[in-house]
Amino acid sequence: MKAIITVVGKDKSGIVAGVSGKIAELGLNIDDISQTVLDEYFTMMAIVSSDKKQDFTYLRNEFEAFGQTLNVKINIQSAAIFEAMYNI
Repeated sequence: MKAIITVVGKDKSGIVAGVSGKIAELGLNIDDISQTVLDEYFTMMAIVSSDKKQDFTYLRNEFEAFGQTLNVKINIQSAAIFEAMYNI
């Protein structure tokens, strides 16, 4: 299973640490990560994977709730969606 996680919100310390900790807690591995600050806003994109099949509804709910604790928006999507879009 491969997925893409995006994080957007007002910049503050601890966002990367918090999100990467949540990723590990959910049994996902970070394969690649990129982050930047645009003006005052933090943006991050990570490609994550797992050897196990994951329930995306559960993951979305977990990341959405966790994002609220950091005051950021966290989204997760299956990488298969992107692969399908670009193979048409």
